[in-house]
Amino acid sequence: MTGTGSPLRVALVGYGLAGSVFHAPLIAATDGLVLDTVVTSSPERQEQARAEFPDVRIAASPDRLWARANELDLVVVASPNKTHVPLARAALEAGLAVVVDKPIAGTAAEARALAALAAERSLVLSVFQNRRWDNDFLTLRKLIASGDLGDVQRFESRFERWRPRLKGGWRESGDPAEIGGLLYDLGSHVVDQALTLFGPAARVYAESDVRRPGAQADDDTFIAITHTGGVRSHLYVSATTAQLGPRFRVLGSTGGYVKYGLDPQEDALRAGRRPQDGEPWGVEPESMWGRAGAGESPLTGGGVPVETVPGDYPAYYAAVAAAVREKTAPPVTAEEAAAALDVLEAARRSAREGITVTVEVTA
Repeated sequence: MTGTGSPLRVALVGYGLAGSVFHAPLIAATDGLVLDTVVTSSPERQEQARAEFPDVRIAASPDRLWARANELDLVVVASPNKTHVPLARAALEAGLAVVVDKPIAGTAAEARALAALAAERSLVLSVFQNRRWDNDFLTLRKLIASGDLGDVQRFESRFERWRPRLKGGWRESGDPAEIGGLLYDLGSHVVDQALTLFGPAARVYAESDVRRPGAQADDDTFIAITHTGGVRSHLYVSATTAQLGPRFRVLGSTGGYVKYGLDPQEDALRAGRRPQDGEPWGVEPESMWGRAGAGESPLTGGGVPVETVPGDYPAYYAAVAAAVREKTAPPVTAEEAAAALDVLEAARRSAREGITVTVEVTA
């Protein structure tokens, strides 16, 4: 373990979209963290990592990390979904703190087994749920806390795209071992947000379809959650939406909130912008602000504009660094990820059998 005051040394496993666009830039932007090693077997991605981080070490295989675990503090798993559990387990067994990209596992049981291993070894284990730091989500949390909406009754959340042609790759594979499809991809985000806002799920109903010619994994899925507190969440994830709906429509006893558009941080990262560049980060123009009010559609002038809280993905890794140093709870726990997987598993069963599934609350 790095001494007090020295940066925590991070190994990043995987340098595809998740690793190169999200994790590496955010790690590099976080005080107290340093990107020490990138693990990828691809020569092209090795070259890309060296170009973007000249001081980084390169390893072709995760096995190279365990032999020098004493030189590292944190392993970030951003490789394909089917590798998440074995890599997280190996890192924990090597005595290292771990961040795993969502979904942490294919089943809630696997997630809880990893959580138990981390607890047994007094190690931090966290799941990268960056969408808790989206600008719209932060704004909605503020609105709910202020009481401006009254008692929330229905939460509608959409993560929709128009991608009528397949891109290929494991994310669209029909092989269950790959843990592909939108239910476990974008569904992981919208379910986590719903549970974070409104608490545990009591019942789950879902509809899941494979729409695009040649597709093998679900690409158009709807999930309905009845929370134990009474709120109903209606969640949509799709790659086949020709007309995109609002990102959020939240209906309360005294008012509602409607927000269109996606948080700008992903596009900024894809374009090469970095949080430490000195420009405002996570800020969107007033034209994109949501509206809150009652009695009329926001598209016809109803409600009042609500200034969007800036998005803050860097806050996730800042909290991880603090958790590793102080041995405290991370910003997203494996237990929370397991609760989301309970819902995803229930949704998959519901869609398959055409039933509403009761979710057992796990202590």
